[in-house]
Amino acid sequence: MTISSLFDKVVPCDNSLPECIAMLPRPLVFTNGVFDVLHRGHVTYLYEARKLGASLVVAINTDKSSRALGKGPDRPLNQEQDRALVLAGLGSVSLVTFFDELTPVELIKKIKPNVYVKGGDYQMDELEETRIIRSWGGASVAISFMDGYSTTSLLKRIRHE
Repeated sequence: MTISSLFDKVVPCDNSLPECIAMLPRPLVFTNGVFDVLHRGHVTYLYEARKLGASLVVAINTDKSSRALGKGPDRPLNQEQDRALVLAGLGSVSLVTFFDELTPVELIKKIKPNVYVKGGDYQMDELEETRIIRSWGGASVAISFMDGYSTTSLLKRIRHE
């Protein structure tokens, strides 16, 4: 399988994923999130994450796991396939996939990235993902969080809360 179009960058977490991951140049950077309404904070974060390696894989929470995070009954606003395609359109993103659990731990074990990235609002040393990445010599990096740029704060402004 070759990644030659926007749609090819969106890969389900199935038997085709390892083949697609194997085609990506290393070092491989991995991040995850809901990415419900793409905004400046997301784009800047993904751009900075991509600079840490040769490829960037973004795993998004499925609609089911997004709802389980407790962000509100109307979230996610955008369905998983729509969120994935918007992310795939970014030049910094090499591949987009999905995970159905609350954390991407099992997916990380499968992909074995070189670098795991989250926003600066996370305590990296407290994450199970960090322990797993470091078990094979990978790095775990927090990228500075842009205050005021989040889907939650955007929705509050829209709703005049």
